[in-house]
Amino acid sequence: MEEYQYPLDLEWTTEEMVKVVKMWEMLEKSYEQHVHVAQFLETYREFKTVVCSIGEERKLGHEFEAVSGYSLYHAVKQAKALQTGKFSMKGGHK
Repeated sequence: MEEYQYPLDLEWTTEEMVKVVKMWEMLEKSYEQHVHVAQFLETYREFKTVVCSIGEERKLGHEFEAVSGYSLYHAVKQAKALQTGKFSMKGGHK
């Protein structure tokens, strides 16, 4: 996995930053390997306890996509559509 500058808010607590970093790591994994849908969606649910607004989620997602090429929006959409099993975003989003 490559190293990216993860988009974070310095006002978040350490616990909140851990939840957000786990989302970015899971997103990377979804593009570079296969991940369990349930695990991805659970990580996303935890992420949403920190990043509550859709506007903030979009802003952070766009910032991460700009540096990594990995789309949070498309990965979440894919995981929600599948609901079970494993998935991979290799080859770009669908």
